[in-house]
Amino acid sequence: MGRLRRSRTHHAQRDVHRAARTRVRTRDLDQIQMIDLDPKNRAKLEAQPLDYERPGLAQHYCVECAKYYETDAALKSHWRSKVHKRRLKDLKVPAYTIEESERAAGLGKEGKRPTATTHAVTQAEGEVQMI
Repeated sequence: MGRLRRSRTHHAQRDVHRAARTRVRTRDLDQIQMIDLDPKNRAKLEAQPLDYERPGLAQHYCVECAKYYETDAALKSHWRSKVHKRRLKDLKVPAYTIEESERAAGLGKEGKRPTATTHAVTQAEGEVQMI
């Protein structure tokens, strides 16, 4: 008899493995927005000293994509590419903050009980007002 063929259960596993790889991992968008796009840090990244460990001796760096390129022509070609333009569009959206995530989870300030610093003050009419 021939061998038994199994049903192919690894649908899109290749893409899952590619996404989980850390070999080609670049900086996240919020790190780039908060740190790299600051004018002082951007100037440092664009004018790096020679580094023999990096591609192109660390002289051709795209700050928005956090990638090094071998030549200036490759960097200029990257600036015209769809990948770079997509990254620029993603960077225009403000970063997702911790406070925003807490509000989305229902942990915002509006749902909390009054703390010890706030206390009830009675007015002359006998109403209670929270400060």
